[in-house]
Amino acid sequence: MSALVEIDVTGVPAPQGSKRHVGNGVMLESSKKVKPWRAAVAAETQGHTFEAWPFVTVAVWFRLKRPKSHYRTGRFAHLLKDTAPAYPAQYPDLDKLCRSTLDALRMGGAFKDDAQVVKLHAYKVYAGQGEEPGALIRVASAL
Repeated sequence: MSALVEIDVTGVPAPQGSKRHVGNGVMLESSKKVKPWRAAVAAETQGHTFEAWPFVTVAVWFRLKRPKSHYRTGRFAHLLKDTAPAYPAQYPDLDKLCRSTLDALRMGGAFKDDAQVVKLHAYKVYAGQGEEPGALIRVASAL
């Protein structure tokens, strides 16, 4: 077995936000996008074999779709405007993206408890031209 597992998930990365109480001790996730994202990450994760590492390192690159407003118009619509930002320094929050993704990795069997993650490297980038939104995730032993 490898000391590094790489997972490439296609889909819209969704942040794990607040939960709301609906009664009788039942809490519901406030974002409807979280469930499909966690399901996509868990499904990709289940296709890999993981060692029972006591300490885990996770590196994740979230690929977010660029807004149409970042592109020029007309015959140059495939080109970015000079004013288009290099990084998505806006919603969704990086820490909340990590929360939903770590929960999904646990659900998919990457580790028993996300408390085992002792190193976390996370990045938000825009998906390149021809690239789908999603995430590249690397899970490894922290030893």
